[in-house]
Amino acid sequence: MRVSSVTIGAPDPRALARFYERLLGWSVVNEEGPQQGAPPEDGWAQLKPLGARVGEPAALNFEYEAQYVRPVWPSVAGQQHITAHLDIAVEDLDAASAWAVEAGATLAECQPQDDVRVMLDPAGHPFCLFLVDDAAYWDTETSSVGM
Repeated sequence: MRVSSVTIGAPDPRALARFYERLLGWSVVNEEGPQQGAPPEDGWAQLKPLGARVGEPAALNFEYEAQYVRPVWPSVAGQQHITAHLDIAVEDLDAASAWAVEAGATLAECQPQDDVRVMLDPAGHPFCLFLVDDAAYWDTETSSVGM
């Protein structure tokens, strides 16, 4: 078995895919607009890193959720909570945080760790930027986990 993608529900999936395209430098490789009679935000989009092979690394899919409710983070009893979030390794936490804001994210009010920045995408999904200062991690020739 191999995980091929992660799917994220959104009120406007194609717009959210464009946000992550800017943020990560990946490409929207597939998208579909609304079905007949559906609202203009209906549809889906798929994002992959440039040059990615099928299944490696996993794609990000975004699909329309008609009843989407923006999650609350940190969780609050009785309110919509996150069900998953993305962890994104970065070499420079301050620069990556500034880039995320420029791309359209916002900094979450609660920041529980010094070496992690919790950000919110335009639909309110939290994602974490975390500092990895190990050069071997970023060496794509010797590491299977480099970007």
